[in-house]
Amino acid sequence: MDDGASPTFDDVCRAAERIDGIVARTPVVRSPAIDDLVGAVVHFKCEHLQHAGAFKFRGATNAVRSLPEDVAARGVAAHSSGNHAAALALAASQRGIPCHVVMPRNAPRVKQDATRASGATVVLCEPTLDARAAALADVLAATGAVEIHPYDHPDVIAGQATATLELLAEVPAIRTVIAPVSGGGLLSGTAIAAHGIDPSIRVIGAEPRQVDDASRSLAAGRLVPDHNTTSIADGLLAVLSDRTLAILTDHRVEVVTVAEEEIVEAMALVAELLGEVVEPSAAVAVAALVALARDGRSPGGDVGVILSGGNIDPAELLCS
Repeated sequence: MDDGASPTFDDVCRAAERIDGIVARTPVVRSPAIDDLVGAVVHFKCEHLQHAGAFKFRGATNAVRSLPEDVAARGVAAHSSGNHAAALALAASQRGIPCHVVMPRNAPRVKQDATRASGATVVLCEPTLDARAAALADVLAATGAVEIHPYDHPDVIAGQATATLELLAEVPAIRTVIAPVSGGGLLSGTAIAAHGIDPSIRVIGAEPRQVDDASRSLAAGRLVPDHNTTSIADGLLAVLSDRTLAILTDHRVEVVTVAEEEIVEAMALVAELLGEVVEPSAAVAVAALVALARDGRSPGGDVGVILSGGNIDPAELLCS
């Protein structure tokens, strides 16, 4: 039961054991050209190659596999703009339990289709957080399912953290880790995993400037949830929770914001120099590293970057 507590490094290690053999151990790749561009030795953790196309499968699997049998039998439910939806649907399917997902009507079609393909029931709603929450409340009341929140859930955060656990096990020389931030589940897990291994590792969050609530909340020392709700990085439109803000604050996580055009440029950079196709939300982390280097603030040394997802509509790719 979620009592509002934050997961510990021990929880992350237990999550890694629980999901071992179920989630993919994604590759870590390099590009000398990118190293030269940013003045660092960059190691890209390819979570866009994860099952369901994003790191979200880690947290969803850990949360679903942690449920007692009687609770799991009722099914699971969540609201999501896409990647958590597809991940939860797949995790539930693998355990053989029902899944119900509320998605905004403007969620990328590729993410809607992936969610339905795993057998989930999809309920579409208006593209606001209030509409998503209201629709999910109706689903929970009608089905008796248990909510698996996309990021404000200790088992989800612990599962997301396993990406960084793997990255640092493979490349222990890394001194800085950069990950995108939306609701803060991935970035919180990244900080817990990194600092559980070495408290001196620098953890940086990357955020679109148009949806910069994390940056402003950390600066204010409290949740500042009001922000725009549009960005090419459609997976980064959520806001921090009290739990994720507390984790990011405790771990002294920094946040770098980037412009929309910088995100598009980073997508192109990854495609050209890494030969990988990532969604805008993943490219934000690359854009932040490039921005730091451009401003003379490159972290230098060995840097890990979480390429968080690769679920992008072909039409959007062409437009980019």
